[in-house]
Amino acid sequence: MNFCSNCGSNELEYTIPRGDHMARYVCANCKTIHYSNPNMVVGCLIDQEGKIMLAKRGIEPQKGYWNLPCGYLENEETVEQGARREVYEETGATVRLSHLHTVYNLPHANQVYLIFLAYMISPEYHLTPESTEIEFFAPKDIPWDEIAFSSNSFAIKKYLENKNSKEVYIGSFFKDKIR
Repeated sequence: MNFCSNCGSNELEYTIPRGDHMARYVCANCKTIHYSNPNMVVGCLIDQEGKIMLAKRGIEPQKGYWNLPCGYLENEETVEQGARREVYEETGATVRLSHLHTVYNLPHANQVYLIFLAYMISPEYHLTPESTEIEFFAPKDIPWDEIAFSSNSFAIKKYLENKNSKEVYIGSFFKDKIR
């Protein structure tokens, strides 16, 4: 952080404010404490007749790799609305959400993924600027070495291990380890 968003000063200190337990940027001029919290990433694992929809990323990061349709939650939308929106933005598909499937923590990237299990409302989908290919993969054909993000691999693996479960699976990625 280079400038205070409250007063514009560049006199920022990275310190633990009184009564707090985490270091934060504090403006030396107006004393505003700047809180930085994780980004919420929402999306869906879409099952159609036993096959899982993956979209090949047309944008960075991980351009050219396969992923579940996911993206950042926007202000003024629920996690459910955001998950459906991301599916539509990346694939043109409309889906019905079943239930929250996985919560996946990426502390080093300040991200928390919420991935819902979803089903297509209609068979229509199409390429978008965010996706160069869209394909439904049978479990044996999933391109594991080409999956863009550990959050996606975790969600897919938990789904394949427990297809009929309504349990929410929680995972985290710490320094090259999935827990």
